[in-house]
Amino acid sequence: MSRQAELTERLRARLSGAREVAMFGGRSFMVNGKIVASALRDGDLLVRVDAARHDELVTLPGASQAQMGAERDMGAGWIAIDASSLATSDQLSFWIDIALEYNRTITTR
Repeated sequence: MSRQAELTERLRARLSGAREVAMFGGRSFMVNGKIVASALRDGDLLVRVDAARHDELVTLPGASQAQMGAERDMGAGWIAIDASSLATSDQLSFWIDIALEYNRTITTR
């Protein structure tokens, strides 16, 4: 099983009932019509978080500014987490909880 498929299964278990779509080169999970997280090709995780917490969160181990293509930032509130920092359920849950917290505060246009 690929690293992406493994992470996708873990996200399915954690985000039961979320809508899945192919996007960002991975398998994305939508809650309330908004993206929460995506399992990327290499097993990294993409999460959407509160932009006000972006600078704080990118300082955490394995976290970095998400990129869309070569040297093109996705903007504040989009964070990539290296697969090596997602080894445990607690590590994955930490990021999913933050993304879900933000998800509950935004409205669909």
